[in-house]
Amino acid sequence: MATVLRADRVVFRFSGPDAHRLLNDVITGIIPSGPNETASLWALLSPQGKILAEGLSGFADDALWLDVHQSVADDFFKRMRMYRLRAKVEIDDLRDTHRVGFSTEASGIAHKDRLGPVDLGYRIIAPVEATADWSSDETPYHLARIAQGVLHLGNDFPANDTFAHDIGMDQLEGIDFAKGCYVGQEVVSRMKHRGTARRRPVIVSGIEAPAGSAVVANGREAGTIGQVAEGNAVAILRLDRISDPAAVTVDGKPVQLDLPAWATYRFGEAVTEDAE
Repeated sequence: MATVLRADRVVFRFSGPDAHRLLNDVITGIIPSGPNETASLWALLSPQGKILAEGLSGFADDALWLDVHQSVADDFFKRMRMYRLRAKVEIDDLRDTHRVGFSTEASGIAHKDRLGPVDLGYRIIAPVEATADWSSDETPYHLARIAQGVLHLGNDFPANDTFAHDIGMDQLEGIDFAKGCYVGQEVVSRMKHRGTARRRPVIVSGIEAPAGSAVVANGREAGTIGQVAEGNAVAILRLDRISDPAAVTVDGKPVQLDLPAWATYRFGEAVTEDAE
């Protein structure tokens, strides 16, 4: 298939002898340490554990390539330069020279999208001049990721509002639980070991309402839907408020709820204590 342009993504290239250490010490994911065809899911968190940026990291041409949503690109660049301190790292903002795409076939700087149980084809990065024949219709990509229960900051939820567990990063290998400290690690670790994650990704279909509409169960709001593609979306929902998945509405109309194939959680689950 033709490569689909993901017009709302911005690319940053991290190079230099300390690039891996910097990223490993700051963001959540398993950072590639050398050539690997698979990209790694990651997030930059606030000290309170909320997601400030998220995307994929892949290694190519002696550098690590990370993409983020355009709405947080400036903040991400500023924060990473601050965390760099005296480390020997070059951080290049490539929004004027490179583009991000999605394809089922590898070409150019290509990485399998992503570690974990989800297969979304390839993340493609290419110079602007090489993207003239890319498709501008992002619908195929969003249909693919929604069907897998994958959420994106900027498309489905805002920055500094959502925990990593809320979007299933703990189950999608977006968190390296074996490495040392990174920003927000204490909150992530506490949610894992205490089982306090009460909001989780749920696939919603049959939608006749815009993104941001409330999902209502038993007369109570359980969460809101993200970007809608052909009547489908992913919502971050309070599982404990959904005792009957067949009796849920969006904008007063019934919808269908399905858990992602990779989910280990279930509807109706309660937690021992509330997440912060």
